[in-house]
Amino acid sequence: MASLRVLGHAFRAWRRNRTWAKHEPETPYLADLLSGAPVCLHVGASDGRHSYVMTQVAPQARIYAFEPSAFAFEVLQTTVAWHRLGKQVTTIHAAVGDKPGEMLLVTPKKTSGRMGRAYAYVAETRPNGPARPDLDDTGMDVQPTPVITLDGYCETHGIGRVDFIRMDIEGAELRALMGAVAILDRDRPHVLLEIHPDMLKARFGASGEAVLDIFRDRGYRMFALNGDRLEERTTLVPGLPWKDYFFIHPSRAAKLPDGVFKARMAA
Repeated sequence: MASLRVLGHAFRAWRRNRTWAKHEPETPYLADLLSGAPVCLHVGASDGRHSYVMTQVAPQARIYAFEPSAFAFEVLQTTVAWHRLGKQVTTIHAAVGDKPGEMLLVTPKKTSGRMGRAYAYVAETRPNGPARPDLDDTGMDVQPTPVITLDGYCETHGIGRVDFIRMDIEGAELRALMGAVAILDRDRPHVLLEIHPDMLKARFGASGEAVLDIFRDRGYRMFALNGDRLEERTTLVPGLPWKDYFFIHPSRAAKLPDGVFKARMAA
């Protein structure tokens, strides 16, 4: 039986979904990407709010939601059940990386005393000093988590096409994408990716540029919000610890739903 803490977090997510409240600013643009019966991978699913939006803008969507935190995974399962989305959303308790195995999930403890679950990330070993370089914390919780690759999961479960990937994994972006190159090469899925330059450098020995190269090498175009305006970019927005970016491949442009992305890709 779910704990009161899990039920409280799940109720907050359920209520916000039902009232369409406090979604990230990129969320409304999913309707301009998804139609028909898309297959979507939600990586770093947390309480499943993006999964919920996908089911609303594409009611026939099939969503695979990956979440490494044991606590957040319970919240995710509860939220999915309350929305009666079990036939559309498959939940997977795992982190995503470049090879299968096991890692540690590091969750910072905020100065307020609460756990910073939105800032949790995977690591090979327990960090020395602060949990993260980009925020103040007063300690951390560390728990083991299984790690899979998206390519491996899709092959094992017979997923022959992926249309969309949403990924928010606090600096592990490059590793996860390296474990999804077969999907990127085969399907050219649309991608909404939160990129964390500071975490990539400090905790993963990588960079935002290396993440962009994954998409540049495959001919993707990149878009980001500037205020309430969607603009095309070739570089990351400077000076930000993290930001969401859309990646769209020209080969998929003709089949986009009518909307801002289809118009921009035709320009």
